[in-house]
Amino acid sequence: QVQLVESGGGSVQAGDSLRLSCVASGGTFSTYSLGWFRQAPGREREFVAHIRYNGNNSYFRDSVKGRFTISRDNTKNTVYLQMNSLKPEDTAVYYCAAKKWQILSAIRSESGYDYWGQGTQVTVSS
Repeated sequence: QVQLVESGGGSVQAGDSLRLSCVASGGTFSTYSLGWFRQAPGREREFVAHIRYNGNNSYFRDSVKGRFTISRDNTKNTVYLQMNSLKPEDTAVYYCAAKKWQILSAIRSESGYDYWGQGTQVTVSS
């Protein structure tokens, strides 16, 4: 069983930056691919970013490309989501998710992940 704990959310102004962190425990971190999802009020949870278990490739939803980056530190069992040039439409609860040896075709779907964190709130005001 893997436990994921997110942190780093907060309230910022448009154009500001935030870095979210997600610390994992209970598994062999280097074997897990990791994703970030978000859910805004009244909307379904949506894919934001993904990084492969070996850190060699990452993927993003179109609306965050060029603004967000994802990275991982396997020595700290941590995945990061660096969010720059934040916009009000980025306001949501952000969730970290993990899947062991995940296949590429599943990375953008909630069902592609086995473990989830509790979420961290990001609020961007204009």
